[in-house]
Amino acid sequence: MLGAFLSVLISPLSLGLCVLGVSLGIGIGVLPGLNASMGIAILLPLAYVFEPVPAMVFFFGIYAGAIYGGSISAILINAPGTTAAVATSFDGYPLTEKGEAGRALGMALFGSAVGGIVSTIALILLAPQIADFALAFGPPEYFGLMVLGLSLVSTVSTNSPLKSFVGVFIGLLISSVGLDPIIGVPRFNFNTMVLMTGIDFIIVLIGMFALSTVLISLEKSIGEASNFEEEITSQLPSLKDIKRCWKILTAGSILGTIIGALPGAGATISSFANYGLARNMSKHPEEFGKGNIEGVCGAETGNNSAAGGAMIPMLTMGIPGSESTAVMLGALMILGLTPGPLLFEQQGKLVYQMFGGFLLANIIFLIIGLFGIRYFVKILRIPNAILFPTVIIFTVVGSYSMRNQWADVLLLTIFGVVGYLFRKFNFPVGPIVIATVLGPLAEMNLRQSLIMSDGSWTIFLDSPIALVLIVLTFVSFLFPYFGNLSRVKNIKVDR
Repeated sequence: MLGAFLSVLISPLSLGLCVLGVSLGIGIGVLPGLNASMGIAILLPLAYVFEPVPAMVFFFGIYAGAIYGGSISAILINAPGTTAAVATSFDGYPLTEKGEAGRALGMALFGSAVGGIVSTIALILLAPQIADFALAFGPPEYFGLMVLGLSLVSTVSTNSPLKSFVGVFIGLLISSVGLDPIIGVPRFNFNTMVLMTGIDFIIVLIGMFALSTVLISLEKSIGEASNFEEEITSQLPSLKDIKRCWKILTAGSILGTIIGALPGAGATISSFANYGLARNMSKHPEEFGKGNIEGVCGAETGNNSAAGGAMIPMLTMGIPGSESTAVMLGALMILGLTPGPLLFEQQGKLVYQMFGGFLLANIIFLIIGLFGIRYFVKILRIPNAILFPTVIIFTVVGSYSMRNQWADVLLLTIFGVVGYLFRKFNFPVGPIVIATVLGPLAEMNLRQSLIMSDGSWTIFLDSPIALVLIVLTFVSFLFPYFGNLSRVKNIKVDR
């Protein structure tokens, strides 16, 4: 099997397709409104052209490249290309404002690569075991996981938990617009067909982050270029930064792989969970949200390690762990392969070749990132009179492409203005976006759990995993207040 694994790493065809896939993936991830699943879906017909292994290596390249690419726009212009990069923007963009964009991009690249490589190793060594653990998750466990994710968003994304909680509440209200997921009754659609199918979280993401950032920047200046003067001499983080973050890299890679292996959890939850983990492990949690390199490391390690983790249930059980792996599952079926235990028994050589392809994708995007960072930051030297209209064009195209409706462009504008007002009054917009993503998942699993138990809430106490997740939720809510209390005591002692 080792020979099959290594054969992909030295195959010229696989290498070339992987470089192409990663390059396309980074470009897709950078653009707000596009994501890995959309890119793979568009290029899915190529599965008919190549043999299974080269085709999957190409899709793996898009997958890994797009997740990393989302961090580039999140760090440079506070416009996360994907929801998985929202947590990266919390400290990445403040670092850019401090003139440390290269440092932030370097740590994002390094954290992404480490997380991706560790998750690939886990995929090779522990796929069946992690898949068995993932099978233990049903609606009660998933509801506990989603609630924990929402609690992390409301406590770690800002220094004001109350403001974040308000943002989560608003996001949940937005996610409830449209048809009831169980009985199909319209909710909060104001008798309009436009809102009958709900509000896509991509529109909320683009409006709240990208468009609101443009409006804030327009208020400051219009004809000038950004005051970015940093010369990029190194693309890797310094040894001091690596020493500072090595515990986060290790713990985050493990946690991200486990979360990614849970079907439906995905890189977004993993990035926030790891961002919270990084804050709790940090010696300077008060610096988070103001440009702490540990925050960038935690978020990026989380989302890329989840990418490899999401491959585990797809290959071992035929259950996609994310939207992107769902599309890749379709690619495997087009290629005549049926994921599951029999795939490992009957096509073991091919499986290990795919493992090698996923490792290759993570190595390639590291190499491309090393050479690309010095060019990525040149975006900040583009005059605002050119940069802002370009960003607006991409936001409009991204929102319109979701459902080909101009009503979505109107919604984009509304959320852009709302995001602008939130920023003006120092309210975080990240919790709104993430609650919009997690809200429907939490509601669906809650409703399914109550149906399973005939309306009894004790179902969440009967499941050990759900109970642990609920306890962790309460701990995450109370942790900031205990932290504040301890700091007050320290101040009194110093006096």
